[in-house]
Amino acid sequence: MTSHPEGDRSLVQGLKGDPTYLLMQGEATLAGFGVNAVCTHLGCVVPWNAGKNRFICPCHGSQYDENGKVVRGPAPLSLALAHVEQDNDVVFLKPWTETDFRTGDSPWWA
Repeated sequence: MTSHPEGDRSLVQGLKGDPTYLLMQGEATLAGFGVNAVCTHLGCVVPWNAGKNRFICPCHGSQYDENGKVVRGPAPLSLALAHVEQDNDVVFLKPWTETDFRTGDSPWWA
């Protein structure tokens, strides 16, 4: 964790094998959530574009903010969330079943 600076987004194998971004919140500190990297339009893996401070889908141009909230379609929904917990050097991902803090809605992926 110490080799990843604040704001870093590292892609890992997440729940159900989906690629998921771990977000660094501070020095050696993970944000309490991870962002599923599968675009909600047609399922392409969405890379992080540091220059634009957004996730931008290479397939059809959908854009998501730094927390995975959709800000430009054609994607109809924000990227799915997962809880991220850290115990020493081990990272755990758990299903996110409560309200989506980005939209105030129930999670569509639950």
